[in-house]
Amino acid sequence: MNTRFWPTLRSWLWTLFCLIVVVSAFNLWRTRDIPTQAPHFSAPLLNGDRFDLNTSRVQHPNQPLALIFWAQWCPICRTEEHSINRLVHDPDLKVLVVATQSGDAQAVKQTLRERGHDDWNVLIDEEGDLMRAFGFSAVPVFVVIDAQGQIRHPQIGYTSELGMRARLWLSRF
Repeated sequence: MNTRFWPTLRSWLWTLFCLIVVVSAFNLWRTRDIPTQAPHFSAPLLNGDRFDLNTSRVQHPNQPLALIFWAQWCPICRTEEHSINRLVHDPDLKVLVVATQSGDAQAVKQTLRERGHDDWNVLIDEEGDLMRAFGFSAVPVFVVIDAQGQIRHPQIGYTSELGMRARLWLSRF
């Protein structure tokens, strides 16, 4: 049994390594046109407050912002909601969800209420203008804006909670 275990383990590890390299390379290719500096934006939040990126950076120095582009009609976004919910409720993290092309504020509010996420910090991007300003054309997107306003670790497609937390942690360096 021992003589077959190590070659099998090596084979699995090699396969896992190759998969990680291929997925990482594909993500780098998909995010190749993303700007390095986050565009300034200011917009109303679903709760009636106003979010301003520059003001947020001043109020929360040295704290990265997790920016999640999400759409209520997107099945992958729906799968990711449990991870987003855990991040939103972590008091040590700053998270902003951008409801992209999901209808007006009332439609988004209704969807979030039905799904039990009406306490999310949500910005409405009805036409997808903010998403395009960041260089994205699909949802979901997880991106970190670091303390200097740099876009770090963009991920298009599903991102696990561990992946989100790892990107936030890495952006501190």
